[in-house]
Amino acid sequence: MSAPKWTWSLAGLVAGAAGLATSFFVAMAMTIRESPVVAVAELVIRLTPGAVAEKVISVLGTNDKPFLVLMVLLLTGLVFAWAGRLAQRSVWASAIVFAALGILGAVAVALQRGTGVVDQLPILVGFVTWLVALSLLTAPLQRAEQALASPSSTAGTPARPAAHHRRSFLIGAGAMGAVALAVWFVGDIVGRGRRHVEETRRLLRLNGVSEPAVPASTRVGVDGVSPWMTPTSDFYRIHTAIVVPTIEPSDWQLRIHGMVDKEIVLSYQDLVAREFTEGWITLNCVSNTVGGNLVGNAWWSGVRLADILAEAGVQDGADAVLQTSDDGWTCGTPVAALTDDRNAMLAIAMNGKPLPIDHGFPVRTIVPGLYGYVSATKWVVDMEVTQFSKIAAYWTEKGWGEKGPVKMASRIDVPRAGDEVPAGSVAIGGVAWSQHTGISAVEIAYDGGDWQPAELAGAPTDDAWVQWKAVVDLEKGDHVVRVRATDKDGLVQTGVERDVLPDGATGWHTVGFTVNA
Repeated sequence: MSAPKWTWSLAGLVAGAAGLATSFFVAMAMTIRESPVVAVAELVIRLTPGAVAEKVISVLGTNDKPFLVLMVLLLTGLVFAWAGRLAQRSVWASAIVFAALGILGAVAVALQRGTGVVDQLPILVGFVTWLVALSLLTAPLQRAEQALASPSSTAGTPARPAAHHRRSFLIGAGAMGAVALAVWFVGDIVGRGRRHVEETRRLLRLNGVSEPAVPASTRVGVDGVSPWMTPTSDFYRIHTAIVVPTIEPSDWQLRIHGMVDKEIVLSYQDLVAREFTEGWITLNCVSNTVGGNLVGNAWWSGVRLADILAEAGVQDGADAVLQTSDDGWTCGTPVAALTDDRNAMLAIAMNGKPLPIDHGFPVRTIVPGLYGYVSATKWVVDMEVTQFSKIAAYWTEKGWGEKGPVKMASRIDVPRAGDEVPAGSVAIGGVAWSQHTGISAVEIAYDGGDWQPAELAGAPTDDAWVQWKAVVDLEKGDHVVRVRATDKDGLVQTGVERDVLPDGATGWHTVGFTVNA
């Protein structure tokens, strides 16, 4: 006879949890952004093919990253349990499993941007904890098996000492689990650098940043249409970081180098001392499906990139800027889009306030007319002026288009799909956008009929979206309405349906609803 197999699995699971807890505590105490679990999860993100990533995002939305971390923890827990079972036969076998996990964590941490040897210390501490904890937990189980197998025992006599050892194991496992939980909790408290950065952000005063004043002419007056200024709390958030970087303004700097006459390194104080530019700019994620919500309009404040690049002196032949975020994410942006008359900027404020941490505090890049995956770098810390032929950026390596100009789009906000509305005059409304070109007309068609013009609200800039509305008389029953836009160059929005890969979705947004008597 031997101790139940589940006890060995439990030993491995508790020992593994203890190692993760101490590793997390050390990482937080050292103010390392990524704990090993987070580093592994981000490695999975980088290795995931673009089509698979897009499918996961479409299903899980903003829950994709919590789900990924949960899956990493569950799979790791299964490996821990397996290592415990192996310890029943050989302590070396379980040590090899723990070593393999440690190597995986070390590789994931090493591949993070800006890491060094010291960043591997949490991995080492976690590995040692695994070995020590497993040894402590399996000792009473081994004694229980020895008691059961003792040749000097007579019938019925081994039960008590074996049961005693198993009780000792359960007490020890419970105590170690509680200590691991406490260590994790303390690490969470110790490592909440975000709290301090958030407090710094809250107290930051940026002279020259103005509060947004939404022009009355931008509203069409239809309830349910997206507000012309998207509230900061509602603005979509897309990034690859499991744990977003928390950077003190005093620690931030941006290096501009490569094919330039003069390398420039800017501190946060250098940046805010420059002349500010401000403007209404609509951002659109390339993953936004037809009629989707991964788009928003905000009042951005910052410093024009064209002026900074002019100081650096962009050399002939350069056609790209490889931007790098503090978390290692990269994108390639056309030099032309950063140096022409559009208001491309290093943004420091959003809707009149310092950037939220999740939106890139302290500094991010905003480029009108380009999808975010080729332009909108949050927590930007490096810009290399180069050529597209010489670089490979994060999303373009996964099959997305190289330059990412925003495609014209229009959306119906009211009525929503499946709504029931009263018969008579029905207000239909929504938004349309074609950044850096502008919208000149919006048309709707219902129930397969002809296109008819909608009323446009005003827009102070071509870089922002525009609200629209149409009022039609509809009888009782089911109805279908679709919308299309025309930009200021005379281009009519295509009805050809294409997926978001490789460079943005196309098609007319269509909504079905019911009119009641």
